[in-house]
Amino acid sequence: MLYVSVKVTLQYSLFSYSATIMDQTFSISDLSREFDITTRSIRFYEDQGLIEPTRRGLTRIYSKRDQVRLKLIMRGKRLGFSLAEIRDIIDIYDASAGSSAIQLNQMLSIIRQKKLALEQQIKDIAMIRLELETTEERCLRALRKLPDESQETI
Repeated sequence: MLYVSVKVTLQYSLFSYSATIMDQTFSISDLSREFDITTRSIRFYEDQGLIEPTRRGLTRIYSKRDQVRLKLIMRGKRLGFSLAEIRDIIDIYDASAGSSAIQLNQMLSIIRQKKLALEQQIKDIAMIRLELETTEERCLRALRKLPDESQETI
């Protein structure tokens, strides 16, 4: 009788294991380690509606979908996208699931817009640098015109 009980438990464990492979889930700690971010960041993305874990009591259970979304969030942040832009990218994948051409064309549009914004920022930074260099030159010239005893080396 005891042997049967152990065998039933073992069969149940094997069944659970195969279900786990098909329906892979992650804890908040798993995702935190995988993406090298804090659990607080993950909860923030959850509060923003970017990921939607299920709950078992107080424990958050993250699905493969949440893991992929978190990967998109991290990639988007690395590329300089705002959370609103990242949300749009995620929505593209949700809305047009199965339509790669639509997803790719929408993504290309977003990338082009981002590149244009970056090009403008580069021009703005170059202009600011030029203004700083001009101001620095003026300050140095003014400093040289002062009598020797009032000059301090900068």
